Order: sequence, then structure tokens, then C-alpha cells
Amino acid sequence: QFAEIERPEKCHVKYLDQNGKEQLLKAEGLLATCIQHEIDHLNGVLFIDYLSKLKKSFILKKLLKAKKEDVSDHINF
Repeated sequence: QFAEIERPEKCHVKYLDQNGKEQLLKAEGLLATCIQHEIDHLNGVLFIDYLSKLKKSFILKKLLKAKKEDVSDHINF
């Protein structure tokens, strides 16, 4: 895990079922977190968009280091 993002513990989602009927889902806990995360994706928002510039910089360095280590594991010298 690269960073903690604070999200509401509960959420309500209105959606249309396979018959076109409006439904309401009341979610909490991990399900609420996952729903909010996926809705962010639909809106073009990534978890790093919630971070400060300093935290973004730190995360980017960790990702680049992990990528470099992963690539070097597959290169035979």
C-alpha cells in the first residue's frame, strides 16, 4: 500500500438494474471504500490526486524504485 486515503465509512449509490429499475445500495466498510474508489476512476480521479505535492513526490520515488528493481530482476548479465 502506497498511501492512505480518507473516505467516508458509508455511501449510498443509486443505479439502474438489468431491467432499468432504479435501485439504492447502502454500503459501508470495505464495500463503501471500493465503490468510492471505482466511482473516482469513472470520473478520471486517481488516488494520487488526493495527495499533497510532497506525498505525491514520495510515492513517485517509491514507484520508480520498485519499477527499476522489478526490471533489473529480469535482466541477465
